[in-house]
Amino acid sequence: MHKRSYKFKKMDAFATEYSDGNPAGTIWLTAKQDINESQMQKLAKELKGFVSEVGYIHKIEEEKYGLRYYSSEREVNFCGHATIALMYELFKTEQSLIDKDTIKIITNNGELDVENRIKSNDAVFIMSPSPKEFAGLPTIEEVSASLHISNDSVYSQLPIKLIDAGLRTLIVPILSLETIIRIEPDVNQLSEFCVDNEIDIIEVFTKETAKMENDYRVRVFAPRFGYLEDPATGSGNSALGYYLMSNNMWDKGMLRLEQNNSMERFNLIQLQRKEDSNKNQRVLFGGGAIKRIEGEYHLYTE
Repeated sequence: MHKRSYKFKKMDAFATEYSDGNPAGTIWLTAKQDINESQMQKLAKELKGFVSEVGYIHKIEEEKYGLRYYSSEREVNFCGHATIALMYELFKTEQSLIDKDTIKIITNNGELDVENRIKSNDAVFIMSPSPKEFAGLPTIEEVSASLHISNDSVYSQLPIKLIDAGLRTLIVPILSLETIIRIEPDVNQLSEFCVDNEIDIIEVFTKETAKMENDYRVRVFAPRFGYLEDPATGSGNSALGYYLMSNNMWDKGMLRLEQNNSMERFNLIQLQRKEDSNKNQRVLFGGGAIKRIEGEYHLYTE
C-alpha cells in the first residue's frame, strides 16, 4: 500500500451569508504528473457525499493553469462551481496574482479567461465554453414524466433546448416558482432518461423569483454524476445564458439567478455577456467561495 499526500481545501462556491453554496473539493498539485486519472477518480469517489465534484489544478506557466474535474462517478468535462472555488482561492492567496485582472485556464473545453473582480464584486468571473446546440429533443411529455410534473407545468410558449456550454444541458422552461420548488424526481428514473437522451444535466427555470431584484429561479439536476441535484452551477447556468440570448430574454447587463429548492435560502449566481476575440457573444458566470476546510488529503493505493 502506497500513500500520496495532496494539498486539499473544501470550498463552498456561490455561498452567501444566508446560503450554503455548492461544495467542491480542490486538490492543489505542484505538477500535472503528481496524480494520474485513476487516482483522481479514486479520490473523488472517496469524497462522495462530502463534495459534489473535485477540481484538480496545476500551474502551466505564469498566469496560466490547467484544471481537471471528477465526480464520484466519472470525469466531468467542465465544472463551473469547482472552477469558481479554485479561481477565487487562487486570486486570494497567490501573491503574484492578487492584482492581476485576467488569467487563463486550460480545461477539456479549451482555453478560457478568468476575470479577477474580488476587489470590486468579491467574485471571480469565468468565460464559459462556446455553446453547441443539439437537435433530436425529447417531447414535453417525456420531460414532464422524467421530472414527475404535469405536462402543463412546462411553459409551452418557450422551447426546450439542449445546449452544451461545458456540459450537455437540457433547458426546460417552467410556468411558476411554486412548481420549481416542489419538483421531486426519482434519481434512478431521471438518470435513465438522461442516459437515453445523451444529457449531462437538466436545468429548469422560471421568470418568477423569490426576490424582486433577481431575474430567474433555476434548479439543476445531475443524476449521472452521482447525486440528484446541483445546488449552484456555472456550466448549466451558462447554457441558460445562451438560451436567454437566443430567445431575446436578456435585456440588461448583469443577470442574477436564484438557485436551489429553498424559497428564501437560495444560492446566487451572476451572469454577464462579453464579446470574445472572435466577436462572438460569450456568457461569463461569476461568484465567490467560502473556504471551510484546509489540510492534506492522504490517498492510499496498491
